[in-house]
Order: sequence, then structure tokens, then C-alpha cells
Amino acid sequence: MADPLLFNPRTYDPAHFDPETRRLLRATVDWFEDRGKRRLIEDYRSRAWLAEFLAFAAEEQLFATFLTPSAVAERADQRWDTARIAALNEILGFYGLDYWYAWQVTILGLGPVWQSDNAAARARAAGLLARGEVFAFGLSERAHGADIYSTDMLLEPDGDGGFLASGSKYYIGNGNAAGLVSVFGRRADVEGPDGYVFFAADSRHPAYHLVKNVVDSSKYVSEFRLADYPVGPDDVLHTGRAAFDAALNTVNVGKFNLCTASIGICEHAMYEAVTHAHNRVLYGRPVTAFPHVRRELADAYVRLVGMKLFSDRAVDYFRSAGPDDRRYLLFNPMTKMKVTTEGEKVIDLMWDVIAAKGFEKDTYFAQAAVEIRSLPKLEGTVHVNLALILKFLHNHLLAPAGYEPVPARLDAADDAFLFRQGPARGLGSVRFHDWRPAFDAYSGVPNVVRFRQQADALCDFVRTAAPDEEQSRDLDLLLSVGQLFALVVHGQLILEQARATDLDVDVLDELFSVLVRDFSAHAVELHGKESATREQQDWALGAVRRPVTDAARSARVWERVEALSGAYEMAP
Repeated sequence: MADPLLFNPRTYDPAHFDPETRRLLRATVDWFEDRGKRRLIEDYRSRAWLAEFLAFAAEEQLFATFLTPSAVAERADQRWDTARIAALNEILGFYGLDYWYAWQVTILGLGPVWQSDNAAARARAAGLLARGEVFAFGLSERAHGADIYSTDMLLEPDGDGGFLASGSKYYIGNGNAAGLVSVFGRRADVEGPDGYVFFAADSRHPAYHLVKNVVDSSKYVSEFRLADYPVGPDDVLHTGRAAFDAALNTVNVGKFNLCTASIGICEHAMYEAVTHAHNRVLYGRPVTAFPHVRRELADAYVRLVGMKLFSDRAVDYFRSAGPDDRRYLLFNPMTKMKVTTEGEKVIDLMWDVIAAKGFEKDTYFAQAAVEIRSLPKLEGTVHVNLALILKFLHNHLLAPAGYEPVPARLDAADDAFLFRQGPARGLGSVRFHDWRPAFDAYSGVPNVVRFRQQADALCDFVRTAAPDEEQSRDLDLLLSVGQLFALVVHGQLILEQARATDLDVDVLDELFSVLVRDFSAHAVELHGKESATREQQDWALGAVRRPVTDAARSARVWERVEALSGAYEMAP
């Protein structure tokens, strides 16, 4: 019997969605399954452009259905629905990050357009989606990365109310084929933030020069150059501070997609790894008979379950967000940083078990082991996202506000607020509901209780031993604190989703035994920081806890892992 907690193409039936969403998700799975594993791996190894997949998506109107907001839609089934977008992320990650990447950067490219008041540009984008075109997000530059304060894409007034844009962009996905590239630049004749401009460019225009693919991959991560590219009124998406806000708010929308892609990668790799290990005999016993192998695979499994629970619950906060509820601004970098780094740990645990098999060219695992590394490094590094997460620490831990519970959001609704988020500032004023009731609901689960002790200890740390003004400039120290805080947020949403889905308590307890160990490890790391005070060092050692062990519980969880052997294998 298939594990209900993991995606399995053999049994996948997204019955919780409307009929057209179900059809499109199932059609996507069937397209990959019909293509087969050999072709999937060969396309990855040969760095083939994704023309056939994009042709399928165009024929099925996949991108047009999922990425056209209701406000500009021509069909009732078109909307921007984060729940079904997340479902497609997982499927595309399951079959290969290259496919997901073309979709992901299309989402980023659309962000500034759907936030724009330019009706002509919005209509143009909707038409391009209907024709099956992809999009690109022209923000980063070779010299400055994503430092948008320092853009060298310059727009010179042309004397007729328009501009001529010149400059280069670097690390721009889909830059080889995008029907519309949302490009960030600044006016040469206006100083400061008032000079920012977001405009729409076409990669097929003669003044658009494609330089190269900067990576060795099917993902076309381009460098392109504009030379006197004409920008008319219908091409201007945002000006001034609104252009700056559109850039950051687009990343808020697009960053979320990395978590579910990571989940899909790990799920496919887990089927391969468990099947291989369980059927390989060493010293007269299956590899999975060794205690350390069982622990590593069980840890990988519960970490993966935690990734899914957190991400599913975060969807609800995105879909329920509004001007007075911006909790998603914390859960967003959490999905980007915490879930994707958990994905790395899941792959590493399985790779320790299957060893050399993970390098073999006829496995999905070989590409999973490479591609899982990229996700924590896209849309900002782990360090950038941790620094962002820290902005919410005090209000989340110590200053809860009254909110009505956010329901599970699987309804067929348009998430319109994501394109009217407003000014990208004021993060320190965002308030949160009390995190403690999520833990109280599981006061009978030993490792949830043990982890709650550590979370309460972190609150004491913030009250009594928080970094002083000088330490607040020591990012190395602060990042250790950020890891501890991230674990509390991670645990909270896991528990909220566990309750909503009636998660097996054995799995939950085993998962929190892992989180207890993780908290202890980060506390020890904080203890060793050069600038940590004696009080902080003492606190750190005092926060170390041993998880509650239970051999019978672990054995029951192992049975779930063992059952993954042979549960899915892609057709040749």
C-alpha cells in the first residue's frame, strides 16, 4: 500500500482540487511517466532544452491556467492559486529540477507584470501565456548580484516620451526564450529611488543580445545584454519606489516555490534509495538490517514528512494573507531556507546509505544529489534568509497578537493579495499568533514536550541574554540564534498541520526527536562562538536535551520506511 504522506505517481489522485486542476496535474504526471526514466535521465545528461515539455505545457494550457490571475483571465479555471501551484512544484521537482526551473522563473517574470497598473502589459502577458510562452525575471547583474540599489541597466530618455535601455543582466533563467522579460533598471537622468524602472523586454528583439548560458545545464540561466533597447509607455511596468517594491514582492511570491520543489526531489530519491538498500545484501543480510542504516533512513523519512507538513501549512498563510495579516513574510523565508536545507540533509542521509550507487548515471538519485544543493542558494542564500527571519524573532516568540485560526486553504480561489502586497518594509511590526497552543495540543507526545522545553528556553534567552548592541553586528553569532528560532517556527507549523491531517503520532514523535537533536546541536554551536558571553555559553549548554527514545515507536516508524521498497519505480 502506498504511503499517504508521500507523492507516488502510481496512486496520485489530487481529489481535493477542482476537476480541471486534477486533470492538469494528472496529465503532467502521465506525460513524464510515458516519457520514461531513460529519456528523463538522458535529457538531463545531454543538457537538452526543454522544448518538448514546454510544447506539452502549451498544448494543455498548463502555465496559462495556473499562472493567469482571475483579474485578467479569459476562462473560469484560470487563477493564481498557491495550493495548486505548490502541487505542480512538487511534481516537477519529482521528475527533474530543470522542468521546475523553467516554470519557476516564469513565475518570477510574471510577478512585476501582475503587480503593474499597465493594462497593455498585463494583456500582453496573458496573451503570451495563452500561446505557451515562458517568462524571465531580469533583476541580477554580474557585478552586483541581486543588489538592486546598484543596477547598471540604464534608461536614457529618447526625446519622445520613451527610453533607450542599455546594460547587461546575469543569471537570468529562460533568458534564451522568454516572450517577456521583466527587467529592472534606472533612469540615467534621475538620481536615487525615484529613478528606478521595471520594464518589459522581448528576448527576440534585435536590440536584445543573448550572450550565453552561464551554467552547464538544461536550465538556461542566461547572460543577456540590451543595446539601445526601445522602451515605450506600454513597456513600463513600474517607476520609482514602486519598482523597488515590485522586485522584493516578486521574490516573496517566487521564493515560496523552492520548498515544494525540494520535497519532490527528495521523494523520488527516497523511493530509489530505500528500494536499493532493502534489496542489497551485505554479509548475508539486507543493508537495511543494520541499525545505523535504519536510523539514517528513518531520520530522512521523518525530516521529509516535516518538510511537507510545514510547507502545506505555510500555503494556508499565503492564501489568507492581507494588509493586516502579513505572517507569510516569516513563513516565506522559512520555506526557502529551512525546508530546502532539510532537503539537503534528507539526500545526505540517504546517500550515506546507498554510497557509490548515488553516482551511477542510470539513477535519478545522481541528479537529485546535485540539484538539491541549488535550492537553498536560489532567491538569496541561507544567510540572507536567516537574517531576514531574525527580524521577526521578538514579536513571534514574545509578543503574540490575537488572530482567528487560519483554515486549510484548498478552495478554488484567486490569491489576489500577492500582487498588491504594498510597500516592502515594516517587517519589524508584523505580528503573529501565539505559537504555544500548537505545542499544547500535543502535550502527551514525549518529544514534542522535550522540544517545547527548548523553545521556552529560547524565549528566556531573548529576555535575559539576547545579543547586545555590539554583538548585533556579529552576523556569525546572530545566524546561530536564527537557526534556533527557525526550529521553533518549523515545529509550530508542523504541529498545526499534523493536527489538521491527524498525523500518526509515532511519526510525529520520531520527527520531534530529530528536532530536539537539531536544537541541541545549534545550541552547542552557539556556545562555541567567539563572541558568546559567559551567560550565553551557560544558556547554550543548559538548552541541550536528549530526545526521548522508544524502541517500539522507532520500529513502527521503520516499518513505514521499509514499505517504500518497491512502492514506486519509474518505467524505463
